[in-house]
This record gives sequence, structure tokens and C-alpha cells, in this order.
Amino acid sequence: MIHRRLLLTSVLLAGLATGCVQGESGAAPPAPGELRLDYAYYNPLSLVIRDQRWLEDELKGTKVTWVLSAGSNKANENLRAETIDVGSTAGAAALQARANGTPIRTIGVYTRPEWTALVVAKGSSVTGVEQLKGRKVAATKGTDPYFFLLQALEEAGLGGTDVEVVNLQHADGRTALERGDVDAWAGLDPLMAQSQVDAGSKLVYRNPAFNSYGFLNAREAFLAEQPDLAQKVIDAYERARAWVAAHPDEAVRLLAAEAKLAPEVAAVVLKERTETAISPVPGAEQRAVLERILPTLVRESQVRSEQEARAALDSLFEPRFAEKAQASS
Repeated sequence: MIHRRLLLTSVLLAGLATGCVQGESGAAPPAPGELRLDYAYYNPLSLVIRDQRWLEDELKGTKVTWVLSAGSNKANENLRAETIDVGSTAGAAALQARANGTPIRTIGVYTRPEWTALVVAKGSSVTGVEQLKGRKVAATKGTDPYFFLLQALEEAGLGGTDVEVVNLQHADGRTALERGDVDAWAGLDPLMAQSQVDAGSKLVYRNPAFNSYGFLNAREAFLAEQPDLAQKVIDAYERARAWVAAHPDEAVRLLAAEAKLAPEVAAVVLKERTETAISPVPGAEQRAVLERILPTLVRESQVRSEQEARAALDSLFEPRFAEKAQASS
């Protein structure tokens, strides 16, 4: 009897220590675990949350692990490998990943950016997309810059096979452009803005409509097993959105420090090319962008089939977490 009372007391104390209370359903609270999420220089809200340590302070019984995403492709790789639970990508990359079998859902929208354009070196004679035919273009496959390139080529009457795509991670693409190893680069901020300032690189084609939104994606298993943690993440993102609005200069300094940028470069990225004052709820606006991109993904064989891509689009959004966070804020 004494042993049973001690055991019961230990269980209750463990529940109190982790902030867990048994729900009305009678199910036992989950054991303390780990929350694994990414941060990325193209996702300024993630930098704020990581820097302010809001999740660490609130989730005392949960280990919070941060993993750097060098691009949407890396975030999707880590989600697929279950290395992270929540990752930030471009919208088109999220659609491609789900269409190709990665079990993720979009639970929030972090920014509406103009984070990509087609870039040439300072002394390049290229002034338009049509002049890229037969030339080398650096791009990171599976990311918004790559999908931006495909859309730009299509608009100019060209296809993906009309250029030689050199598949490089974003930072390596910038280096290849500045060294003269490629004729153009499908750039990504903040590297793109830095290349403009430091190397005089030129944006030869811009189109904000070809940039898909910043999507926050979670593994389906994580959402089923840890919905409360998913809500905490989205709540932190809304807190970060408000923080950036209230502290724009501090946000610029944070991005500059994290990404090792000159302050003027960080200011271009955050104040001129990134809109954070948007609804976090994935819905009609984001779907419209993906509807426009989907035929390009199919035509260029970036998804297994059109049927799977459309099924993925129909099931990609899981808005309940962002809806609750928006209502609370």
C-alpha cells in the first residue's frame, strides 16, 4: 500500500513539473518530449522566436531543438527524415513535397516575400529571360527560386530544358555567379540582396506574383501526437509577428547578425522585400498562388502526376492552429 501511494505521488508530481494535466477524455498526459523545429535566414520570424527563447521558457518539460534550414529543399528533407517536426519552406516547395509523398501539412503562413529573382553578374550583357536560352543558370531544385525560374522561362516562351540548370545550394549559386561559372542565378534573399550590394549583381527579372508565400509545415504524425505543441509553435509565430512590427530596427539587426549581413542589406530584405503583417491562416490567397504554379510543376515533371499534385493541394492546409492563434491575438 505504501509503495502504491509513493508511486501515485511520483506520477502526480511528474505531471505538475511538466505542466501536464489529465484531460476530460481520461487519457494520460504525454511524457516530456522534444520539439524540433527549424530556423532559416529566409524566415525572419523563426530568428526572433529562437533569439527570444519563448518556447524554451514556456515549455519547461520539453527539450527544444533548433535546426538550420539552408533552403526549402533542406527543410523538406528534414521533415521527410523526421529530423524536425516543423519546418519553413516556400509554398511551392511544400506542395511539391506533399505531392511526392512527404506527409506534411501547412499549419501557418509566416511571410509574403519577394525573396527571389533572376540575377546576373555586374558586367553581364543579359537583360532579359529570353537571352538565357542555352546558358547556365544556377538554381536550388525543390525551392521557390527554382520554381520561379521555371515560371519565368515559361512566360518567355522557353522551357526548363532550354537552359542548363546547375543544381547548387543557394549560397553556392551566388558564388558560382560571382565567379563567372554560370550566366545567371535564381537568387534567394538575403544572399541575393548581399550579392547586389557587395558584388554589383543585377536583378534582370522580378515578378512578385511568381514568389509563393512562406509556409510553416508540420509532420502529420507530429500533429496527431502533439497538437498542443503545434499550437505553441504557431502562437510563438504570432508573437514574433507582433514583435517585428513593434521593433523593425531590432529585427533588421537580428537578421544582420544571424546571417552575417551588412545592416543595409538586412534592411533591404526585411523592409523592402518581406511582408510580415499578413494573416497566418493558410487559405484562398495561398491556394490561388499554388493553383497557378501547379501546371508548371506538372509540365516540368517536378511532381509524380497531376492527379497527385491536385490531391496534395486539396489536403495541404491545416488552418485550425493559425485560426486559434489569430483569434487569441
